[in-house]
Amino acid sequence: MLPDGLTLRLTFALFSACATLVYAQEAGAPAQLAGVTAHLAAMRPRSAQKGEKGTPAVIWLDPARGAAASVTPGTFTLLQKDKMFTPHLLVVPVGSSVAFPNADPFFHNVFSLFDGRRFDLGLYEAGSTRSVVFSREGVSYIFCNIHSEMSAVVISLATPFYASADTHAVFHITNVPDGDYDLHVWIEGQKQSALDRLTHRVHVAGELTDLGDIHSDGPDQQQHLNKFGRPYEPETPPIY
Repeated sequence: MLPDGLTLRLTFALFSACATLVYAQEAGAPAQLAGVTAHLAAMRPRSAQKGEKGTPAVIWLDPARGAAASVTPGTFTLLQKDKMFTPHLLVVPVGSSVAFPNADPFFHNVFSLFDGRRFDLGLYEAGSTRSVVFSREGVSYIFCNIHSEMSAVVISLATPFYASADTHAVFHITNVPDGDYDLHVWIEGQKQSALDRLTHRVHVAGELTDLGDIHSDGPDQQQHLNKFGRPYEPETPPIY
């Protein structure tokens, strides 16, 4: 027979353990977090070569049920230098501000006429900058109205579960709670109708979920137009 004091302590410990278990069951156990991978099948052979960059591509997961995890807007930069945007691809939380500084010794005119965020920053000179708030989800294709070779992409998302393809055309998303999600895909050069066909429901569970291969169509070679919807005029060299 156990001493009275020890019996009381054991009884209290068992009661506390049972109460904790019941509370955990009622409150719901914390969701397990998984790593999610996928592969851009059509691009793997070409992008696997050393030093070669693959086609820019992004995947993201929207929870099929319930609210998505919150995202925090930030401040980002797309630099204009040497008639290029750097970086070419930028993924930002919805509500973020993106600055477009002009580091070239001539004017630029940044614009986007797509559904992600429509804007026209007008002409502005070297050393100046202008900014845009990406207040809604979507893909924004960015161009310069003067230099047709300049292009960039800003993808604004309301989910933290996304990844860009690495140099081997592989996507890695970490810390994804178990559950059902709608998988969305963006691949540069693809028509929106082709990208919409890639959207589908997936289930994430366990420590690692492999979503398999993502097969894409051939790139769309259509040339973009200027902000007036017309072909670009040949660029006139500056006179010094």
